[in-house]
Amino acid sequence: MDKTTELAFKLISLAGDAKSMAFEALAAARKKDFKAAEKMIQQCDEKINDAHQVQYQILTQECSGTCDVTLNFMMVHAQDHVMTTVLAKDLVEEQILLRKEISEK
Repeated sequence: MDKTTELAFKLISLAGDAKSMAFEALAAARKKDFKAAEKMIQQCDEKINDAHQVQYQILTQECSGTCDVTLNFMMVHAQDHVMTTVLAKDLVEEQILLRKEISEK
């Protein structure tokens, strides 16, 4: 497996794990288990941070002229997974806050 494919799969895996954690957090919030929801969001953030580290590694190599990662459809697909996961997490956090506010009233 070439380096580009390896990094793309890593990004897809991290983003997939993070997205699952975000929706597990929402499921916990539906049950009014806001502590569990917060914990899952923290774990989601850690996975997203790991994905951002991979992106940072690629960017710094590209800026220094030492990048051996090519831009292909697999990498575009991986970046799309990361981007949509970040958006999903942000929306899930808002839904959890709304559920919490409603629960407190």
